[in-house]
Amino acid sequence: MSRTALKESQNLSLWHAVARDHHDRPPIEGRIDVDLAIVGGGFAGLSTALHVAERGISVAVLEAEIIAWGATGRNAGFVVPNFAKMDPSAIIAHLGPERGERLIDFAGGSADLVFDLIKRHRINCDAVQNGWIQPAHSAAALEKVKSRAGQWAARGRPAVTLGSRSVQELTGVRGYLGGWMDRSGGVLDPVAYARGLATAAEKAGARIFEHSRVTAIDRTAQGWALKMPSGSVRAGKVLVATNAYGEELNPVLGQTYFPLRVFQIATAPLPRGMRSRLLPGGQGVGDTRRNLLTFRFDSENRLISGGMHVVGAGAETRVPQAIWRRLATHLELPDIPPLQYSWSGMAAVEPDFLPRLVDLGPGLIAGFACNGRGIAMTTAMGKALADWAGGMNVGDLPLPFAPPSPISFHNVVRYAPNVLLAWSILRDRLERRP
Repeated sequence: MSRTALKESQNLSLWHAVARDHHDRPPIEGRIDVDLAIVGGGFAGLSTALHVAERGISVAVLEAEIIAWGATGRNAGFVVPNFAKMDPSAIIAHLGPERGERLIDFAGGSADLVFDLIKRHRINCDAVQNGWIQPAHSAAALEKVKSRAGQWAARGRPAVTLGSRSVQELTGVRGYLGGWMDRSGGVLDPVAYARGLATAAEKAGARIFEHSRVTAIDRTAQGWALKMPSGSVRAGKVLVATNAYGEELNPVLGQTYFPLRVFQIATAPLPRGMRSRLLPGGQGVGDTRRNLLTFRFDSENRLISGGMHVVGAGAETRVPQAIWRRLATHLELPDIPPLQYSWSGMAAVEPDFLPRLVDLGPGLIAGFACNGRGIAMTTAMGKALADWAGGMNVGDLPLPFAPPSPISFHNVVRYAPNVLLAWSILRDRLERRP
């Protein structure tokens, strides 16, 4: 990689800037034939490639930019083994008992899968599996999280309800009424984790190509033909794992989700005295506000948080400063260190916030498992998709599977999450009043 290209990649996020041992992969040249072609070098594509290659199935990953260029390298590094909006009881009501329980089991073990892969393949990504905490900002939210923790605990997951004192002791933050924690959750460096998955997949036999943008996927008598500027791939099956970055490849697919732009920040490292009060156990936090407040630390004690933005000009400067000020207020840090890094990325959010597989043709599917739970869910999706690559009927996988279902008036409602943010902030404030 040239110095200019390396500098551009480092500017993508904190994780790219501090990344170690970068391994540049060349673009594809000429034609290759594989059993499975994967479009996208993020968590979903890399996990699938690893699990498929370990079965002896030939697989190629085609990344338009570099590994972890998209949402994979631009998130905050939370490993969360549950659903963003629905609890197990709601999943059962939504999908039915049989399919619902399978999806619940899929999600419940997703964080353990991530940390097991890290241990097995010796991935150096600053992984800490000490739990994920969801504090409750209101009385109504507290009742919901008590029910949530109880439902997961009843299924054998390490979920515990927390009182207000426990939340304060674990987080160092006052004012929450209580909460819950899944002890199997945690945090990590997402770029280092993705690169570790890529290395492990290659050792297992996968072929990974960077700077290989797929421009077309065409049906053939034997499967599918994928075209790129410098080469082509023939494959029996194809997985499109581009998250919110594949609209140009398949415009219809781009109408099935909300493309949500999320900003992240990292402060300069906190002084030891200030750091000791906050998250002494190194967990990750995401509270119950609609305008979600998240925070964690990296290995250098930088304080990391994220947020959305109200539609308007100047978001690149305005939003990071707003997130920084919000941290100072809620974490009671009058001397909060200055911003050191800020970045943003696009995430695909499904209308029901659940992971899913989309049927695009015989042997051609797209996978979405982000919805604010990207690291755990997409890693688990990769393991499940290895069963499909090995011959299992896709309908027998634990994830919902259906043809594309475009969102009505997508060109307008795609901006709804950002437009409604101000209303969400107001509702959060009203709920906190006695």
